Amino acid sequence: MNPRRKKRMLTVFAVILGIGSAVGLTLYALQENINLFYTPSELVNGKGPEQEKPSIGQKLRIGGMVVPGSVVRDESSLDVEFKLIDTGPLVTIRYKGILPDLFREGQGIVAQGTLIESDVIEAFEVLAKHDEEYMPSEVAEAVKGIKHEKPKYNLNSEN
Repeated sequence: MNPRRKKRMLTVFAVILGIGSAVGLTLYALQENINLFYTPSELVNGKGPEQEKPSIGQKLRIGGMVVPGSVVRDESSLDVEFKLIDTGPLVTIRYKGILPDLFREGQGIVAQGTLIESDVIEAFEVLAKHDEEYMPSEVAEAVKGIKHEKPKYNLNSEN
């Protein structure tokens, strides 16, 4: 092989190796910051055709309607616990902090946090809808048609 060709081939190989390394390191760095959106039903039953469930410790976003009568506030701290529903099972959200002014029972919210049990999320951010007409598109699609239906749940059960 001629020295000029050999030098060109080594240069091309080095550039491809450099680009591959940069892409790999970028994806590795972003891996922890990926927050997938789930509804309560998708969280409990799985998402997609493979019914994939998030793993414990995974960061995620969840959207649904706050179950009326489920908001429990700790009197000695800023801890709040409430339940979310879409069309299926309930999911418990635990949050430490001041909830948004627009947060109400029976309203759509999006919480961002970490999955600590299969149906319990430790939230670090809770977002409430802006007004009667606004709802995040992901939540609106997930809870389409349940706004006027009475959800079937029992707050006294352990679920």
